[in-house]
Parts: sequence; structure tokens; C-alpha cells
Amino acid sequence: MATAARKTAVSGSVKEAVYVWQGKDRQGKIVSGEMRANGESVVNATLRRQGIMVTKVKKRSFSSGKKITDKDITLFTRQLATMMKAGVPLLQSFEIVAKGHANPSVSKLLLDIRGDVETGTSLNQAFRKYPLYFDALFCNLVSAGEQAGILEDLLARLATYKEKTLAIKAKIKSALFYPISILVVAFVVTSVIMIWVVPAFKEVFTSFGADLPAPTLMVMAISDFFVANWYLIFGGLFAALYIFFQSWRRSPKVQHFMDRTLLKAPIFGDVIRKATIARWTRTLATMFSAGVPLVESLDSVGGASGNAVYVDATKKIQNEVSTGTSLTAAMQNANVFPSMVTQMVAIGEESGALDSMLSKVADFYEAEVDEAVASLSSLMEPLIMAILGVLIGGLVIAMYLPIFKLGAVV
Repeated sequence: MATAARKTAVSGSVKEAVYVWQGKDRQGKIVSGEMRANGESVVNATLRRQGIMVTKVKKRSFSSGKKITDKDITLFTRQLATMMKAGVPLLQSFEIVAKGHANPSVSKLLLDIRGDVETGTSLNQAFRKYPLYFDALFCNLVSAGEQAGILEDLLARLATYKEKTLAIKAKIKSALFYPISILVVAFVVTSVIMIWVVPAFKEVFTSFGADLPAPTLMVMAISDFFVANWYLIFGGLFAALYIFFQSWRRSPKVQHFMDRTLLKAPIFGDVIRKATIARWTRTLATMFSAGVPLVESLDSVGGASGNAVYVDATKKIQNEVSTGTSLTAAMQNANVFPSMVTQMVAIGEESGALDSMLSKVADFYEAEVDEAVASLSSLMEPLIMAILGVLIGGLVIAMYLPIFKLGAVV
């Protein structure tokens, strides 16, 4: 398939689009391709200068796709690395991946990047135009690969890094999903009981004309509060959760407080700390093995850890390393890494195999996360069952106590 060159003079006031064209070359052979341009007239003029008689030009439409996720970017990175290792040219690799992707949003993104590269922009600069999807670590590694002529190797290493990072995040989410979902269901069931079931029992108990037990009176009082203020309870709860999560995302102070609190949490804190150390060491190992200088590597490491406490610690480590302090000493001064990690880093610095040692530390802590999540799941099941038993069972007993009392009187 022949692909026409894109017009280099781009007007800033007109938004470019992708056009699919078909025509005949000087020998009368039918050719077709795609071109990014400011309009159909630009496509026709460009192709005529190439000696192609255009028969059809159509603007390529992109249906609104789903949101682009980290999983989409990881899959694209792996596919691009695989095709480049197989000898497929870069532009053709982009076109193949874009056309074969199920998400139209990803296809449009990749074709836009391909268009930038086609005009002479370096690949890392094209990626830097989309910081929402390609972070500094991604762009820095691609830049190192372009400069050293080993782009396909670094893309494969970057894909492996992103796959391992996604796997750790998935394990943490799976560990948190089960208890949170159970608590949400318990709240919904309790609300239904309080709003609809307890009032029905209240009408029956009122006809008894006898004193009700204290647990029953307490449950009925809570039920009256739910019935009278259900819109305030649900509205206030959803508003509080929305404000809390928005503050967590946008306020540095809230992020620091929550990240510090999560690391100290009695059950989940140890798992989160191990996952954070695994990401930190994996990121530094990937950057350092790609030939990125240590001080520059630390620029991307803190953000990749995903925890504000480790972001601050990384900045402190970077400042000390830039003044001549060894990485081991700087990490010890940060007081956020176990002694095993600093000892492995010391061995790596002494032997000149820092990237290898960091990778081994990352492998160790990723295995630790796997074991911790498995044990956490087995621990949470009886704990959650006990909580649900006390909550739901207590409500049932409180509402049946008057019936038992009435039976005893009869």
C-alpha cells in the first residue's frame, strides 16, 4: 500500500484530520493510503504533485471510544516492541497497531503520534505531546533507546516494566476490593432493613401495648432517624466521599496525609509498603539499565512509586546523590527502606551491578506482595463474616426479642 507524504506546512488555525484516499499512479496502477492534512484540497494538491490521479478522498471518522487506560498503553508498548524486533518499520508498526486496536481512542492517539513522527519529529518528542498517557519515565527511556540505537530493546524492557507494575496494582486492588464491596453491601442491606423492614415490625409491636426491650427501642430509634433523614444520609455520604477523593487527588497535603496513614495501616499497610518498594526498585533498575544517569533516573522514580512519602524521600536521595553521596548512604538517610534493600544496593554499587541487584529486590518484593495478598484474603474472610454476623444478627435478634418476650408471657 502506498502512503503519501504528509504536507509539512501546517496551519495552526485549522485542525488536521486523517484522510483515506484512492487513485491511480502514472502507470495506471490503483494505489491507496492515508494522509494527515488540513482538508481534502490539501490532500488532492499533495497527491497531484506526486503524479497520482485522485479518484476518492474521504475523511476518516473515529467513533467515540473508551477511556485510554494504562493497560492499553502497556499492550501498545509490547506490540510495538515485538514488531520492531521482527524488523517491521516504525511507521508501519504504528499503523498496524492502530488499525488492530479495539478502542477507537487508542487508534486515534497512535495515528496522531505516527503523523508527528512521519514529519520528522523524534519518537520521544511525539510521546511528550501526550503526557496524560506517556509519563516522563516512558519518554526518557524511549529517548535513551533512540540515542543508543536500541529502541526495540528498551521498548521491550519498558513493556516488561509496565506489565509488572500493572500486576502489582491489580493485586493491591483485588486485596482491597473484597472487603470494600462487602462493607458496601452490608451498608445497603442495613439501610433497607432500617427504612422498610423495621417500620413494619414497629407497627406490630405498637399493638402489643407492652414495654419493649432496650435493644429493640434503640434499633427503632435508629430506623426512625433513617426514615426521616434518608436523603441527608445518602446525599451526605456520597458528597463526603466525592469531596474526599477529589481532595486526595488534587491536594498535596491530603495526599501526604493519606499516603502516610496507609503505610501505617494495621492490616494493609505492610502490603502497600512492599508494593511501593517493588515499584521504586523496579523503576530505578529499568532506568539505570537503559543507561540513564542515576541522578536523572531518580527524577522519574519517585512519581512511579505512587506514594507521596516515597516521592519526598526520592527528592532527598537525589539531592544527596547529586552532591557525591553514595546511593546506599542516601537511601539509609531517607529512613523509608528496610535494611535488606539498602544492603542489596550496597552490594550492587560495590560490584558494579546495581541494576541487577535492584531487579532482584523488585522480584523479591513482588513475590512478597503475592504472598501477602493471598494471606490477607484468607484473613479477611472470617473477619468480614464476623462483622456481618454481629451487624445483621444483632438487628434480627433486637427485632425478635419482643416476640420471644410475648411467647414467654403466653
